[in-house]
Amino acid sequence: MTNEMIGRIRTLAEPILRDVGIELVEIQYRREGSGWVLRLYIDKEGGITLEDCTQVSHEVSRHLDVEDFIYAPYTLEVSSPGLNRPLKTEKDFLKYRNHRIKVMTSDPIEKRRQFKGKLLGLFENQIEMEVEEGIVTIPLSNVVKAHLEIEF
Repeated sequence: MTNEMIGRIRTLAEPILRDVGIELVEIQYRREGSGWVLRLYIDKEGGITLEDCTQVSHEVSRHLDVEDFIYAPYTLEVSSPGLNRPLKTEKDFLKYRNHRIKVMTSDPIEKRRQFKGKLLGLFENQIEMEVEEGIVTIPLSNVVKAHLEIEF
């Protein structure tokens, strides 16, 4: 049910966000302490402002109220993905080339499942990274989680 719900929310929200130049990074819909929480993580070139979050919250909320397919009471939260933004799509891996990232894999590569280093690019559905030991190639299908690493 949750994956279906997230799909419907994505279908509703993406055109709204695209019209104002904002990217939908991630959707979370889950039960927390006092009830259900629907979180939208958004981003745009130059970063997200409080005004962007407010505008998206109002627009998406209005459309969700009209569509009325979420039956349990929930709280809508809209925010930036933060400095360690998740990388989920091919577009993300292309956009953040030459940035430091952390990747966790489902199957070991060279007896490891975690890699930190510089993202060199995405070639034929494989991430190429420069890590301490050299260059590593990770198939996208093996990536469980990937995110930007904060650079100081």
